Amino acid sequence: MGATPKRAMMDAQTTTTTTGRQAARTIFLRTKGRTDGPSTRLASPSDIGQSIKPFVLVDRIELNSLTPLNFQPHPHSGIATLTALLDGGLQIVNSKGKPQMLTPGAIEWMQAGRGTWHGGPVTPTGVVRGYQLWIALPPELELSEPYETFLPADQIPLEGPARVLLGQYNGVESPLPISMPMTYLHVELNAGEHWRYDPPQGHDVLWIAVYSGALHAGERVEAGEMIVFSASEHGVDFVADDNCGFMLGSAQRSPFDVVEGYYSVHTNAAALQFGELEIARVGAQMRIEGRLDAEQASCIARKMRSGV
Repeated sequence: MGATPKRAMMDAQTTTTTTGRQAARTIFLRTKGRTDGPSTRLASPSDIGQSIKPFVLVDRIELNSLTPLNFQPHPHSGIATLTALLDGGLQIVNSKGKPQMLTPGAIEWMQAGRGTWHGGPVTPTGVVRGYQLWIALPPELELSEPYETFLPADQIPLEGPARVLLGQYNGVESPLPISMPMTYLHVELNAGEHWRYDPPQGHDVLWIAVYSGALHAGERVEAGEMIVFSASEHGVDFVADDNCGFMLGSAQRSPFDVVEGYYSVHTNAAALQFGELEIARVGAQMRIEGRLDAEQASCIARKMRSGV
């Protein structure tokens, strides 16, 4: 999806649970993010992403067929992105410059690694809703070969009310090949339904982003909110006030630094420099192939140099 400036920030409200009945795991932060066109930035590497890394960016996407979109080709390195489509259809351009159709429930996984490019015209069908994550890759993966795959809805396993997009839950594993201790779920609950999430051992990061309805998780959480739970390995009970849907991220907190470029996140400055050199090399090849014009290449290079 779209390019992500380093300077993007949001307002976040920190809260402390003061109810008489002590929850197993309290909410320490909540936000509604900042909306810019079809995208609402809920977390970025410069703010909430520091608390929930390796999840360093969370975007909610909402658009319709009347929304003109043209995400210009742009690069990434040091991260993996996961785009999950909840509703509608979306034709995008993959890293090879070829059109790719995402249908409801489908996901795109792009492991940028040492450096790759994607982007181009985007054609929505109907009302489109979805989420995009940036995941900061550890040292052994941040300069790996780029990798991209697409999974339709029928290839994503279900465990109770949760679709397992990434990692594993209750012994059910996503088909995406990752070697990082993390889980990413798409959960749908009916009104009055109770569901408990007990994270895998070592997972001390936990957050949810609610896109429809409302629920209780120690406190009431409504559509449009993202909440981050206190750092621990305790589970959380969710009770739906009405029919609701949300995304849940759970992981072992990354011990590595977050070193940002304009389009990239790495664990150290040397890796960032390597990634940006690879980005330039691939961009030059794309110009030879006619997939990137001189003006676009110059704009990207300017942003990477200035960081704004």
